Amino acid sequence: MEDYNKIIESLGIRYLKSNNIIVNSPFQIVDYQETDNAILILKRGKLFYGEERNELKEGHALFIPAGKIQPITFGDPANLDAQLTQEEFGYRQMEFFHTDGRTDEHIVSDFSMVVFETKVFDTVNFFSTLDIPPFSIENPKVNTLIYEIMKEQSQALVGSQRMIKLRTELLCIEIIRHILTRQLFVEQMTTNSTYFKDPRLISLLKFIKDNLDGELTNKRLSEIADVSEDYVGQYFKTLTGINPQDYIEYQRMEHAVDLLRTTKMSIRDIGRACGYKDTAYFCRRFKMMYGIPAGKMRKRETLMNV
Repeated sequence: MEDYNKIIESLGIRYLKSNNIIVNSPFQIVDYQETDNAILILKRGKLFYGEERNELKEGHALFIPAGKIQPITFGDPANLDAQLTQEEFGYRQMEFFHTDGRTDEHIVSDFSMVVFETKVFDTVNFFSTLDIPPFSIENPKVNTLIYEIMKEQSQALVGSQRMIKLRTELLCIEIIRHILTRQLFVEQMTTNSTYFKDPRLISLLKFIKDNLDGELTNKRLSEIADVSEDYVGQYFKTLTGINPQDYIEYQRMEHAVDLLRTTKMSIRDIGRACGYKDTAYFCRRFKMMYGIPAGKMRKRETLMNV
């Protein structure tokens, strides 16, 4: 229990965006992915997720960890109007997702979604490190927190941003409690506690975060971690489960998404800010990781921003 409390105390939790979404035509995204953690509550209609086409019940929530790729179906899977890739959806999302509060009889899915960031020591995406699949949650507290976040966001009263921040933190804790009380992914949670047992690793992760626009070679990492250049890759992978260069690219891409969401910087400047001197290479790697071009990602994020 002490390790789990340390995990929660170390988390940097940040609300990113939210919206109410209505879908009028049944369709599927075959490789759906959120760049950050997302949780949605299905208010009415049908929604299926995962390779097994698990059905989300009305009134239940679905938690989708950052970066987890899976099919997701809105409406009846036996009567689809379209099956789209993530990239195709990026071009056509306004055909399927509506945020205008319409109430006509042809609604196939009606849900509210909150997207948030959860990082250990503000460096490592916590839920991504667990490598867990999306899962449903039946919990009145979770539902209430989602609705309260949506209400605060829509009313924009004095103190709303603070209230949203607090409720997002509570929402994250309730998700972790759900995992623990139901003994889900216990092995992954235990492994994750290694982040708190080696201060050299924490220093290394912070250095990477602060220098994403620079040269992050294994030689430079070995100097920061005070281990040999030949050993630094094994050292990093033993503690985190991923080799350092893959981790660095993931962090650079996360930073790129954040810049796309929060700035008007050009794609070229964003690539350079994330350590990519070659814009074409940056664009190829971005599309390979997220399934859509960087420019389309910016438009997609705009749909959910409020």
